[in-house]
Amino acid sequence: MAPAARNSSALLVALIAPCATGAAAQDYPARAIRIVVPFAPGGGTDVFARVMGQRLQEALGQSVVVDNRAGAGGNIGTELVAKSAPDGHTLLFTTTAVAVNVTLFPKLAFDARKDLIPITQLGSTSSVLTVHPSVPARSAQELVALAKRTRGGLNFASNGTGASSHLVGVMFGQVTGAPLTHIPYKGAAPAINALISGEVEMAFPGVNSVMPMLRAGKVRALAVSTTRRSSALPDLPTLDSIYPGIDVDQWFILFAPAGMPGAIIARLNAETAKGLQHPDVKAFMAREGIDAVGSSPVQAAAFFEREIGKFAGIVKIAGVKPD
Repeated sequence: MAPAARNSSALLVALIAPCATGAAAQDYPARAIRIVVPFAPGGGTDVFARVMGQRLQEALGQSVVVDNRAGAGGNIGTELVAKSAPDGHTLLFTTTAVAVNVTLFPKLAFDARKDLIPITQLGSTSSVLTVHPSVPARSAQELVALAKRTRGGLNFASNGTGASSHLVGVMFGQVTGAPLTHIPYKGAAPAINALISGEVEMAFPGVNSVMPMLRAGKVRALAVSTTRRSSALPDLPTLDSIYPGIDVDQWFILFAPAGMPGAIIARLNAETAKGLQHPDVKAFMAREGIDAVGSSPVQAAAFFEREIGKFAGIVKIAGVKPD
């Protein structure tokens, strides 16, 4: 049986089987819930976790506290949750990085496949193929042609080695044959600044990072990196519609430590789905260019397994090594 099917089947059994821990599930939550965000405070993931945490606090009747445990590309906070008691009081709110890191860091002290259970995929947002206004390209096709006829190709900025803004650039170059040189920066803001200044010709920032610059006319957007159009930038084509096979998004999944009772997983999934429909959450997601998903645990597990495989291929093509 394939890993995705095996993981999904195991999770389905956990959800539907009579549970000896039913009493514990009925009493849940017994105390404050900690949502670990494996990144620094103030970023988009942190803010999203706090917005959703408020909804869970109202629904569950216990305090929900966001605990930022940044470091090692998200691995410090992820390991903390992977090794926590599976009682529903410690959860992980993370991004695409957790799938990338399975391949990027082959000797981790935890196994994301075995030690974590996805509760739901909350949402997804796209990277945007963006160029400096001086670049004489008005479409992805024109940009590829420009790169091919430019000696040395073009430079693209990313938020850092192994970030989704790096890996989508690798995939774009691989699929199109465009000669591109990766220039890593330490975060979204420096990468955007490099693009605005003309230090690099192109970049693949997230929707939320690039929107203010697009409105100000400081950069120009050509396409989005997901297979669906962005609700925030509906007029932009998808790269996949032009160059089939390009599909990289920045997604958000709520995880629990493996072994958590199925009844608690089901309750958290249901309350999170309700939270995604709250007006405050909808307003936040619209502002940030995040499309709501709200998948079941089984769907989230299957999606996570597919993403691990996809990013494993890109990481290997890129020859990426952790910093």
